[in-house]
Amino acid sequence: MHKIVFLALFLILTKFNLLSQEKLNWDDFADVKFSRVYSAAYDDFFLKPKFGPMIQTYEGAKIRIKGYFLDFSIEEDQFYLLSQNPRASCFFCGGAGPESVVEVIFKQRPNFKMDQIVEVTGILQLNADDVDHCNYILKEATGRLVK
Repeated sequence: MHKIVFLALFLILTKFNLLSQEKLNWDDFADVKFSRVYSAAYDDFFLKPKFGPMIQTYEGAKIRIKGYFLDFSIEEDQFYLLSQNPRASCFFCGGAGPESVVEVIFKQRPNFKMDQIVEVTGILQLNADDVDHCNYILKEATGRLVK
């Protein structure tokens, strides 16, 4: 009997946690350390993340974060980022680190303009191994313009 009650309580709390969303800030994404690792496929060195315990607790969770919208799409290939900084000083164009950008995979193509401040909600995926994607990825994302 106790096992059934415990299982029911666990399922209710798990479902509640999955439906809720946590608002994170850029300091939360700084819970990571990097080491240089060689990739034979690219014949180059990359920064491999080792995620800290705090950010690991959000893997698979629905989170929200506010930042600058960056659109690097080419024709039909959609590639969107949310950045702690505007494009001129983001990770790819400026001097910020890889912890300052999140790759965003939207449910529907967004109508935001470059460098608009937006809040994005999605499922957080931590990526330590695929160098073709960012270290942080938000899947099934939706967004809204922050005024």
